[in-house]
Amino acid sequence: MFWKTKTVLVTGGAGFLGSFVVEQLRARNVKEVWVPRSKDCDLRNVDDIRRLLKTHRPDVVIHLAAKVGGIGANREHPADFFYDNLMMGVQLVHECWQAKVPKMVLAGTICAYPKFTPVPFKEEDLWNGYPEETNAPYGLAKKMLLVQSQAYRQQYGMNSIFLLPVNLYGPRDNFNPADSHVIPALIRKCLEARDRGSRTIEVWGDGSATREFLYVKDAAQGLVLAAERYDKSEPVNLGSSFEITIKDLVGIIVKETGFKGDVIWDASKPNGQPRRKLDVSRAEREFGFKASTPFDVGLRETILWYEANRPG
Repeated sequence: MFWKTKTVLVTGGAGFLGSFVVEQLRARNVKEVWVPRSKDCDLRNVDDIRRLLKTHRPDVVIHLAAKVGGIGANREHPADFFYDNLMMGVQLVHECWQAKVPKMVLAGTICAYPKFTPVPFKEEDLWNGYPEETNAPYGLAKKMLLVQSQAYRQQYGMNSIFLLPVNLYGPRDNFNPADSHVIPALIRKCLEARDRGSRTIEVWGDGSATREFLYVKDAAQGLVLAAERYDKSEPVNLGSSFEITIKDLVGIIVKETGFKGDVIWDASKPNGQPRRKLDVSRAEREFGFKASTPFDVGLRETILWYEANRPG
């Protein structure tokens, strides 16, 4: 019943995670869901934001729009990742307060955590160090939205919440090699090498780093549950609590894609953050979220989707 009277605005709603969030909302019979497109509304432009809020008068704003990419893209364009993400978020939060939007949901990033956070990452450790250098500008830009969310709640009573999703994967992900994340990048690399009959593929780093991955449909469910049930200032991790080394991840993707060659590790390239694994107990305790998709199932669905939808 919570959603039936609500008008919901989802920035980034046409993107990877956003498209699944929109599906979750529509399945819950939301009164109206609005998805602004970047060609019509530049969230770096405050006038565009004001016009958007005045036109749709949302009850809930879910802010998922972001400039994102893998290690390579972050290293090449750190200023863009900082400026675009900071300006989109900070101005949107301020204008939502001005417009008296009843609730905001802000999606942060695992990249906001310190480089050497004790494992599993607890929300209380978020400020105990500097983020991993290759994506620190992005991570810090998103982290400022937590500062703003808490400040506006303290001073103005604004109801905004801040979530920290771990690395996502699944159908509809970005498979562009210029700025994709590790799973889609590896899937594409292995499939193309398989189809060419290549004997080797090259992978950045030495394979020792670990990552936790959350299936995108589970992430969407977590976001919607938080929007419905969570109204506190403390940040909340969204994850699966499943940790895997990059070396093991590559081995699984090689097997699942049918690539028969060898993996060459380029240790001159960065590993990124040494380990990532979240403490996800707060999400389950506060709004009943627990990831349900086994990693092998989600990975297989992702590979099948890309094989069916890749160019050519």
